[in-house]
Amino acid sequence: MNLKLHKPLCIFDLETTGTNIGKDRIVEICVLKVNPDASRESKTWRVNPEMPIPLESSHIHGIYDEDVKEAPTFKEIASKVMEMISGTDLGGFNSNRFDVPLLAEELLRAGVDFDLSKFKLVDAQTIFHKKEPRNLSAAYQFYCGKTLENAHSAEADVMATFEVLDAQIGRYDDIPKDIPSLSEFTTHNKNADLAGFIGFNEKMEEVFNFGKYKGQCVKTVFQKDLGYFGWLQNAEFPLYTKKVFTKIQLSSRF
Repeated sequence: MNLKLHKPLCIFDLETTGTNIGKDRIVEICVLKVNPDASRESKTWRVNPEMPIPLESSHIHGIYDEDVKEAPTFKEIASKVMEMISGTDLGGFNSNRFDVPLLAEELLRAGVDFDLSKFKLVDAQTIFHKKEPRNLSAAYQFYCGKTLENAHSAEADVMATFEVLDAQIGRYDDIPKDIPSLSEFTTHNKNADLAGFIGFNEKMEEVFNFGKYKGQCVKTVFQKDLGYFGWLQNAEFPLYTKKVFTKIQLSSRF
């Protein structure tokens, strides 16, 4: 194994009802835990999203309403998912922009207090796009010399993603092998939340990335316009973004 792990790494993939992080739901999740000694364990769950799966999404991943009508809801498996990823770092393919934010939404919706600061995030797609811009199937062929069968099946995608990530580490001498440095390498932009609504300025203070206060310090805005915090909490922002806003608002009182 080319990766140098000092703690377990969980590679995971989601199949969902769509691509809206705040509104769409998980219909399948696979987690592959890779330990520092290279031993592995994996778990796949089908999930009842408690909403119809649009046909355009079903045509991509092959999961239809009938397939998940008897499956547990995410709330029913949330503790099992959290148990598997606790104490690990997280990786995937396009995971920083989609899988991690959507998983955070589902966990928070289920009452599980997901804290991003406890995880290092590694995105194999970022390495691929920096080195060989293509998609997962092409990455699997390019790095592993294999054809990806059953693409858009969570299990097939997650197994291929780990093989791609490990092969990338072996191929390139100029990218790091340890997770903290690899996390830094695969991060596009540093944001305080998962969806990119809250960024940082040069002083590493949280700033708004949108709206009438764009570029201004969130803490300062809340001190002078508390009503704006109330509006944010009632607007359709992701739950994790609201959680970060709440943390900043509480600190702005002191």
